[in-house]
Amino acid sequence: MKLSKRLKQIDQMIMASYDHIWDCCCDHGFLGASLLNRQAAANIHFVDIVPSLMSEVESKLQRFYAHSSSKWHTHCLDVAKLPLEEYSGKHLIIIAGVGGDLMMHFISEIRRQYSNLTIDFLLCPVHHQFALRQKLIELDFGLIDEVLLEENSRFYEIIYVSTKAAERIPVTITGSRIWHCNSEQQAASAGKYLRATLNHYRRMQSGNSADVQHIIDAYSEVKLEYSQDQVAE
Repeated sequence: MKLSKRLKQIDQMIMASYDHIWDCCCDHGFLGASLLNRQAAANIHFVDIVPSLMSEVESKLQRFYAHSSSKWHTHCLDVAKLPLEEYSGKHLIIIAGVGGDLMMHFISEIRRQYSNLTIDFLLCPVHHQFALRQKLIELDFGLIDEVLLEENSRFYEIIYVSTKAAERIPVTITGSRIWHCNSEQQAASAGKYLRATLNHYRRMQSGNSADVQHIIDAYSEVKLEYSQDQVAE
């Protein structure tokens, strides 16, 4: 099983100790299986709303992970209805491979239901990143980390946040750490992403499909920072 560059990056970002990691919209379960392999948490939950996918994942887990040190659980349900109250401990919820609009719905519902819990989220939307960041700021989430990744000519923002904002730095509307580059390759990729993002919203504005001037203004203020001596935290 070989993870995509995107899923491998998500996997590598999970270093904290969790009792439960929820791999939501898990598709074929590759990320969750990788987390099981390295015992990233005591419990790994595989979640998808498609019954055929979850049957396939369940079958593979029974075959290859029957004696896994970490416990695994499968859930065929809507991500907005995660049964967190049934599992005590520290939770990380991973949501990747869906749009920012659906992701905002999931996060808002989970936050509404479990306002008493501290929950970390690791998010990788396929689009609507600006709106997603607006929602995270509105919900007073704090930033743990964020990464900009280019794979197969597409860009992905991976945003790692927590509901416990007091111990974290603020989430910013266009991103902060994703523009801090420590190699020429990173700087070139970030610059390419910034130009593509600005061009996208300028086309929207000129087409009169929506008033997105405030988004254009926000991204126009982004400054790339490049240092060969800079190392990731």
